[in-house]
Amino acid sequence: MGRVAALGERSRVTGWALAGAVVLVADDAETVRRLWQGLPDGIDLVILTAAAAEALEAAPAAPAAPGGRRPLTAVMPP
Repeated sequence: MGRVAALGERSRVTGWALAGAVVLVADDAETVRRLWQGLPDGIDLVILTAAAAEALEAAPAAPAAPGGRRPLTAVMPP
C-alpha cells in the first residue's frame, strides 16, 4: 500500500497527519515547487491545496518512482 502526502499551506494540510499522511508544508510557490520535485519515496497520492496546485501549473511532473510510476494528485477545494 502506498503513502499519501498533503502539500500546501500549513493551516490546510496539518490535519492530514492525523490520517497518516506525510505533511509537506509550503506557504509560498517556490517551496511548493521544491517539495514537489523532492517528494519522498513511496508516495502514491499527493493532496494539493488550491494554492499549491496553482503554483505547480507550469512545473514539471513529479519525479517518477521506481518502475516509472508517478503519484496521483487531488486538489482540495478552495
